[in-house]
Amino acid sequence: MIATTKDYLKLHFIVFLFGFTAILGKLVSIPSVEMVFYRTIVAATGMAILIYLVKGSFVASKSDLIKILLTGVIVAIHWLTFFGSGRVSNPSTSLVGFATCSFWAAFIEPIAKRKKIQTLEVVLGLIVLIGLIIIFSFNFQYALGLFLGIISGLTAAIFSVINSNIANRVSAYTITLYEMIGACITVLFFFPVYKILFAENHALQLIPATMDWVYIGTMAIACSVYAYSVMIDLSKKLSVFFIQLALNLEPVYGIVIALLVFGQQEVMGWNFYVGTAIILSAVGLYPLIKSWPEKKRFKTK
Repeated sequence: MIATTKDYLKLHFIVFLFGFTAILGKLVSIPSVEMVFYRTIVAATGMAILIYLVKGSFVASKSDLIKILLTGVIVAIHWLTFFGSGRVSNPSTSLVGFATCSFWAAFIEPIAKRKKIQTLEVVLGLIVLIGLIIIFSFNFQYALGLFLGIISGLTAAIFSVINSNIANRVSAYTITLYEMIGACITVLFFFPVYKILFAENHALQLIPATMDWVYIGTMAIACSVYAYSVMIDLSKKLSVFFIQLALNLEPVYGIVIALLVFGQQEVMGWNFYVGTAIILSAVGLYPLIKSWPEKKRFKTK
């Protein structure tokens, strides 16, 4: 299947939505673990309603269903680390850590699909790594937040590769539904450990404020039901690496919005912006280099 201009516009729109989730996650008053729990419930419910309304299919083979539910575990880890990163640091830091997803995808996708690792993708992935080193090298105060953000990038690359393999057999809506269910179950099983080791006063905060429901609902419907379904569908036409590379624009959208919403709290040192600029340069380099004729791209003297 050949990608169209409409597909690229869709991709960048969902990248904007994903960038917006970091802001919404910071605005929610309950802790990130409880927030993820409610987000998965609302997203699964919304997805089930949508499948029913469009007369879609709830059916997947037993083997695919197991794979999708287990992928939901990875999705849960991704969200927990992503929003946890934003809570222990700030949204800008979590977004930059997440941008490493293209670096991980450059290795994971070829291995999973038994293809040759592309030199271009590895080089661009290393550019991302250099940007992170610059951020880390100058007494960066949010090291834990950036580490959690990097884990969220790794898990995003993993579940994206898995989804791209399943998307040819199972509807994107069906995949999203069962991944949300799998993620919800994962958080439920994590609750006892979280309560003992991490929760404030060893107690869960399961009563969201009124505005929390607005933020969580927006994340669940716009950024999960819609965005995840579209991304899975786009994986039929675009490589996982390219999708993950485009997702590196997420920090651009997210940081700009965060500066507008949170102001001085989001202002960082020069090394953060230099490192971020290096990371995001890969977004522009990839389609530019890929557009060159192959003979010209690899021309040797």
